[in-house]
Amino acid sequence: MRRARRALAVTALAALGLTGTGVVAGPAAASADVLLPHPGPEGLVWVEERVGDGGVVTGGAWEELPTVLTVACEGGGSVRVTMESQQVEVSAFSVDCPAGAAGVGSVTMEAGVVRPGSFSVAVDASSESIRWALTVTQPE
Repeated sequence: MRRARRALAVTALAALGLTGTGVVAGPAAASADVLLPHPGPEGLVWVEERVGDGGVVTGGAWEELPTVLTVACEGGGSVRVTMESQQVEVSAFSVDCPAGAAGVGSVTMEAGVVRPGSFSVAVDASSESIRWALTVTQPE
């Protein structure tokens, strides 16, 4: 049942990305380096790569599992990351984005912090040239 819900959440995210209403960002930077690999079966969200400000809105979280939000970026500057669950901020942190290398920031929230259903992650980049990626996972 959990796997079916996760598949539904990933499908919803993909649909939002295709319509442009769920993922907001500029075009991807020209680079062959992957900032964050696909999170595998524990992944709720994978934003492979965006440039500048952006974020994601999706559903499919379970409150009985811990939630891990990871953001990687590069380009000389920083990103400010905020996560909301059911319209309540549950996490906020910054990641330094060095030029020519990836900076990574991650936060693990205990089970129950992220409520069942929808959540959002916003990325505020210090420059429109900052390249970033993010994952949200719920390890079992």
